[in-house]
Amino acid sequence: MGKQIKVEVIIGAKRIPKTYEEGVTYEQVAKEVQSAYSYPIILARRGGKLVELNKRIREDVQICFMTTADDSGHKTYVRGVTLLMLRAFYAVCKGQPLENVYVKYQIGDSCYCEVSGVPVTESLLQQVEQYMKELVHRDIPFLKRSVDTSEALRIFEKYGMMDKKKLFEYRRVSKVNIYTLDGFEDYYYGYMPASTGVLQYFSLEPYENGFMLNLPNSKTPDQTTLHKPSPKLFATLQEAKSWGKMVDVDTVGALNDVISHGGAPELILVQEALQEKKIAQIAEQIANDPSKKFVMIAGPSSSGKTSFSHRLSIQLRTLGVHPHPIALDNYFVDRDETPLDENGNYNFECLEAIDVKLFNQQMNELLAGKRVELPTFNFVTGQKEYKGDYKQLGEDDILVIEGIHGLNDKLSYTLPKESKFKIYISALTQINIDEHNRIPTTDGRLIRRIVRDNRTRGHDIERTLSMWQSVRQGEEQYIFPYEDNADVMFNSGLLYEYSVLKKHIEPLLMAVGEMSPYYSDVLRLKELTDRFLPLEETVVPLNSILREFIGGGCFKV
Repeated sequence: MGKQIKVEVIIGAKRIPKTYEEGVTYEQVAKEVQSAYSYPIILARRGGKLVELNKRIREDVQICFMTTADDSGHKTYVRGVTLLMLRAFYAVCKGQPLENVYVKYQIGDSCYCEVSGVPVTESLLQQVEQYMKELVHRDIPFLKRSVDTSEALRIFEKYGMMDKKKLFEYRRVSKVNIYTLDGFEDYYYGYMPASTGVLQYFSLEPYENGFMLNLPNSKTPDQTTLHKPSPKLFATLQEAKSWGKMVDVDTVGALNDVISHGGAPELILVQEALQEKKIAQIAEQIANDPSKKFVMIAGPSSSGKTSFSHRLSIQLRTLGVHPHPIALDNYFVDRDETPLDENGNYNFECLEAIDVKLFNQQMNELLAGKRVELPTFNFVTGQKEYKGDYKQLGEDDILVIEGIHGLNDKLSYTLPKESKFKIYISALTQINIDEHNRIPTTDGRLIRRIVRDNRTRGHDIERTLSMWQSVRQGEEQYIFPYEDNADVMFNSGLLYEYSVLKKHIEPLLMAVGEMSPYYSDVLRLKELTDRFLPLEETVVPLNSILREFIGGGCFKV
């Protein structure tokens, strides 16, 4: 008998002690406790670090397991299905001139993908999906090995993965982790499942010039979520793609190429000019319709709503329109009337936290040409105050209203539909790590928020991370369901922003120790920012949306 080790499995408030022979895998332990979980175990956590299930345990340890319903587990599931899909494509298209399969962006619970070299047909997708199911049935392990960077570059070139090759030409690492599935090799940013058997739910369907890889979401991980078309969002993402193509930058490696060759200033000017042009086009749409009196702006956290509203207001003024900003936060109900969430805390994000009746009353009075005194909410006392902020709409006046519920018609239920112009703004990622590894939009917004919270509120990174889940829940409930109500969508993401944010966030990330409950999130963000060459913020224009987060801009935000 070999050396015995003690393993304590933490399941909620329970601690289950077990004894094993040294070298037992996390997967073997997981199988013994799987019945205590509602969904399949896919990942382990040891201290603050995530661990793949096929890793062996060599010493006494406390562990907890992640399922496909956990955020980290769901990300691992998506990664696994992506590699599964790629393996199937290369198997089905063997002997055909398949060049590459590109994972472009996520829409809802689906990933939009494109293929080069072979046409995407319904028949091809059916064959690929069937092959994927066969691999799942065979429960094939994901094999991981560490190779020299030079060897990794040869592997990438072999498969035509030139974006990956370029990425690692700028990484200061001697080793690269390569995953192999059924003979197919690839690199992934993040963890993988132990084997294909856990990947039960997915489907492929043709969409536009490519196809959708439909996946479960973390709330219902035991069923495939069918793609719900969102033409406006897709068009916005396609526009971002065309902007990237315009400057020949669509991956991190390509961006690093531009930076290393001194092309960053021109790239930034083009990016900012494209955004300004888009804002000017939106302003023209509004100005050309005299019936529009209320511009309603909404979007998730750290999208740059405030900077956008300032820039939109400037463009409106150039067209002879006089904009007046209104923050929905000033219409909060008094604190003693604020609804409580399931934990007994004030719920400031639900619609019921807004004095909808007063908002509609005052907006209708303004629409009728009356002079109205608008409230200011005192967050210290928790009450509305009136300090002589009078408004009266003239012929060329318009209200620019910014707030979480701007696209929800229940907020402005009494206002004529023709009087409202709705704008959805979000920082949609314009750049991918490589052909197969996306940068989650949520991670981009999280980095923005960490930097801003630290600069403007003195919050350390752990405080921001502790609130992020609640913020995300609010977005899922009160913002994303209404995005299709928008007249236009605006993407505030910038190709170059990660390179500028890099120097701001890296010291904050380094300050978090292994024992932090947020250490795995910190490691993920470290891994992401490490891939970018840095850029000094002196190259960022004063009116850039990015200035809302790094400071030094010309707007009071």
